[in-house]
Amino acid sequence: MDESGGSDGFEILDKVSLILVVLGGLNWGLEGLGYFIEDNLNIFSLVFKEFLGMPGLESGVYLLIGLAGLYQVYFGYELYEKQG
Repeated sequence: MDESGGSDGFEILDKVSLILVVLGGLNWGLEGLGYFIEDNLNIFSLVFKEFLGMPGLESGVYLLIGLAGLYQVYFGYELYEKQG
């Protein structure tokens, strides 16, 4: 257990999910920017399809980002409950 009453495993999960959500947000921002300059700036598409040739992995990353977003909603609710 750490000082906040949680286990180290959840602390790591909190950080990993936050990183995935931030990467997802940056990707959407670049996707929107790419629309205006008429270029593909989707970082996951560029990495997994163009460079690695594994489009299936791109879908898996999107799924992980979605799950991380849901986890962040849960994590935010838990923080709210602790303060209230």
